[in-house]
Amino acid sequence: MIRKNPSGDLPVIDESAFVDPTAILCGKVFVGANVFIGPYVVIRADETKDDGTMDPIVIGANSNIQDGVVIHSKSGGKVVIGEFSSIAHRSIIHGPCEVGNRVFVGFNSVLFNCVVGDEAVVRHNSVVEGCHVPPRFHIPSTTAIHSDTDLSTIEQVTPDFADFSEDVAHTNINLVQGYKRLQNEF
Repeated sequence: MIRKNPSGDLPVIDESAFVDPTAILCGKVFVGANVFIGPYVVIRADETKDDGTMDPIVIGANSNIQDGVVIHSKSGGKVVIGEFSSIAHRSIIHGPCEVGNRVFVGFNSVLFNCVVGDEAVVRHNSVVEGCHVPPRFHIPSTTAIHSDTDLSTIEQVTPDFADFSEDVAHTNINLVQGYKRLQNEF
């Protein structure tokens, strides 16, 4: 469902993107080329700053937002998901938040008030808030990061994790094409 927010903003979705009919996109949302937005995703840009303005939620080209993901922003803060990034099932991205290019965020993870650098990997069931994750870092499953100091124990991404992230991104780009073909069959 595509709908306006109370400020009158309507999502802008590239025609090459696929948005599952069960997903809800509301407000000042920009979806790039070849993006896959899976079932039951909620992307909602509707809160404003004290001055009445809001920054957008931007989903970069060739990224995938998988089943049940919620993307929202506190008080109109900006959320950016870079290009070729994967946000896995039931994760929460809550702004203000910036996720770089070719990032993998694992199942049930939560990102809030943080910056995640290019090619970083946040594995399943992790919490990342209040910090700047450097590029190519790997945050293991079930890790809680609450400050830049907590990052001192994090290792860099190995080629295996980078290859996995790349495979997930390309698999979902292929899904976009397949689902776009099926749209005329309903």
